[in-house]
Amino acid sequence: MVIYNVTVNIDNSVREEWLQWMREKHVPDVVATGCFSSGTIYKIHVEEEQGTSYSIQYRSPSLDAVNRYMKNFAPDLQKEHSEKYKDKYVAFRTVLEEMMND
Repeated sequence: MVIYNVTVNIDNSVREEWLQWMREKHVPDVVATGCFSSGTIYKIHVEEEQGTSYSIQYRSPSLDAVNRYMKNFAPDLQKEHSEKYKDKYVAFRTVLEEMMND
């Protein structure tokens, strides 16, 4: 199992709108690429000077599928997010490969 994790700090002025858009549009669009089996949004509970942070985790069966997503789909989907929430968020992405499962 591979997890493609996107951590986002979103400005509180657009947080509720962003969450709704992520739930109804963006996460389903990412999963619909066929590179992931599911996507889940987690709120990160940490003291923030501004904004609220979330971890969006997409589960994939393989690193090849994640790489296919990043090459063929991510640029357009990230551009859509960037244009919609310009200057209202900070994001970073990590790829996690499962090494053990109890």
